[in-house]
Amino acid sequence: MPQSLAKILVHTVFSTKDRRPFLRDPALRAELHRYLGGILVHLDSPPIIVGGVEDHVHLLCLLSRTGTPADLVKEVKRGSSVWIKERVQTLPDFAWQNGYGMFSIGFSQLEAVRSYIANQEEHHRKVGFQDELRRLLERYEVQFDERYVWD
Repeated sequence: MPQSLAKILVHTVFSTKDRRPFLRDPALRAELHRYLGGILVHLDSPPIIVGGVEDHVHLLCLLSRTGTPADLVKEVKRGSSVWIKERVQTLPDFAWQNGYGMFSIGFSQLEAVRSYIANQEEHHRKVGFQDELRRLLERYEVQFDERYVWD
């Protein structure tokens, strides 16, 4: 085949450092989500939806066929950290956690995952981030050691 073709949907989740509620302001959060979407476009990983609450984000995007998942998350975190620190002088300690969760999803799951991300505020009235991530890890059968998941 003379060209490389791929279409892979990924759902990525990562929190703020120590799950601190840096993103309490809904206007800042909405602006951050748009900015994260712009970074994804720049990385040739077009977003389907970006969402989250005060202590974490969810990204649903098409994975670039030329980049690695680790590089995608690294660049998204780096670029958004710089943007937040420049934009919001009251958050000089802002940081993302070191790790992330990334899950491939089938196109038959697209609408369910999109809806799940769109309704994060409602979802987190009942479930905290740690329980949410544990459930995702279990649903996608990702083996993990609880001692090394949180930072």
